[in-house]
Amino acid sequence: MPSDTRTRMITTAAHLIQERGLHGVSMRDILAESGAPRGSLYFHFPGGKEALVHEAMRIGIDEATRVLRECLDHAEHPAEGVRAFFRAATDEMVASGYAFGCPVAPIVLDAPGFESELAATCKTAFREWTDMYQGALVDAGMEPDSAATLARMIVASLEGALIMARSERDAACITQVGEEVAALIDARVSRGQESAVPNPARAASRPS
Repeated sequence: MPSDTRTRMITTAAHLIQERGLHGVSMRDILAESGAPRGSLYFHFPGGKEALVHEAMRIGIDEATRVLRECLDHAEHPAEGVRAFFRAATDEMVASGYAFGCPVAPIVLDAPGFESELAATCKTAFREWTDMYQGALVDAGMEPDSAATLARMIVASLEGALIMARSERDAACITQVGEEVAALIDARVSRGQESAVPNPARAASRPS
């Protein structure tokens, strides 16, 4: 565990919230698990528990975004990038002993105030991930509106697969869902590319 007190508190908060949810973790739990001095909370996080949780969530979001960007950027086709990201999630789920999950989901499920900074960060994270998928799909030839809908489905599919894997303690479903999503992407992108290519016979039959 990192030696820096502030870093230890952030790492511990992220881990405990993944396991227990936002409301299942108290500051006493975080201090005890991290070994941080009792007075260190407001010294390092003047905003209290919400400030600490927000920092922990932000780090998790940044890491997920980094991995997703690498998977999409290194793939020649968006289906390959999505498949790689779902496989990375599978590996992380197993390595974490089924404690891994979306850095945003535990916060959303515990219903933070709609106007809170936590809620705003959750919404922004989902939008950013959706936009990244949409951008990759558009670059591959899909229409923006269709790409946006498919991108939302990809995010929703992964969120559901992560919850199922933790429930069943079997990460295989993440990879399986990823394969199905990748196949759908491949088909939709191919269909979009075909519709964008002019049909000479159809064009010749049009009245001048």
